[in-house]
Amino acid sequence: MALAAPSSLRRLPTTPPQARSPPAASLRCSRPMRERRLRLRQPLVAAAAAAAAPLAASSSPADTERRKHELLRLVQETRRGFATGPEQRAAIEEAVVAVEELGAGEGVPLDLAALDGTWRLCYTSASDVLVLFEAAERLPLLQVGQIYQKFECKDQSDGGIVRNVVRWSIKNLLEDQEGATLLVSAKFDVLSKRNIFLQFEEVAVENIKISEQLQALIAPAILPRSFLSLQILQFIKTFRAQVPVSGPERRSPGGLYYLSYLDCDMLLGRSVGGGGVFIFTRAQPLL
Repeated sequence: MALAAPSSLRRLPTTPPQARSPPAASLRCSRPMRERRLRLRQPLVAAAAAAAAPLAASSSPADTERRKHELLRLVQETRRGFATGPEQRAAIEEAVVAVEELGAGEGVPLDLAALDGTWRLCYTSASDVLVLFEAAERLPLLQVGQIYQKFECKDQSDGGIVRNVVRWSIKNLLEDQEGATLLVSAKFDVLSKRNIFLQFEEVAVENIKISEQLQALIAPAILPRSFLSLQILQFIKTFRAQVPVSGPERRSPGGLYYLSYLDCDMLLGRSVGGGGVFIFTRAQPLL
């Protein structure tokens, strides 16, 4: 026999009060509130989109030049990296990274035509270069002049030649700062978008320019220059000593070099493995 439901249960409403349709007046009141909320959300959405925009969109030409100028300002009084303290090195590294971010597009291939040419060293933290400045500091007669990297790769697609050029001198014997040239030549191959591999081939000393004092000692101006003295001067002028660092029986030393930023007037590089950052600016072609 079926049990009848209590009369109190039969009178319960089937639809809860909150599910009933709101009156028309409440709909008219809620529409302006939704519109105000949408207006308030629009600036927030725009701000979020701006924050999510890539760095390249915000790096205007003015911003690029500002970052490069700040980097060059920081390295100006560092004697090319030799006279820097820990805090100064940290500030320079931060400025380097700020410039590197401008060229951080890994999908952009290395532009060998833009790389081709002569670049003057402004700063480095690489120990194998700083040791030259340290030697000049300890040896009063030794002078280290300008240091360049000369890339020859204008018509190439996968590599070329790079020459490290160091101007140096010995006081009273050679011309100041540029009395002689140390030349380290290497071939390089492009391994990836930003990495090149160097294979060193030769170390040479050339372009000897003796001082006026030494010239006067060899061939005094008050005396007629003899054939022998002229021969000595000509020999010194054309002297070139070279030492090959590669050969059929020995493997050429090499190194990996990461070109982190390149434009028409600035080149940044990092020595992979050996450590050290290099900051170059475009220079006039070497004669």
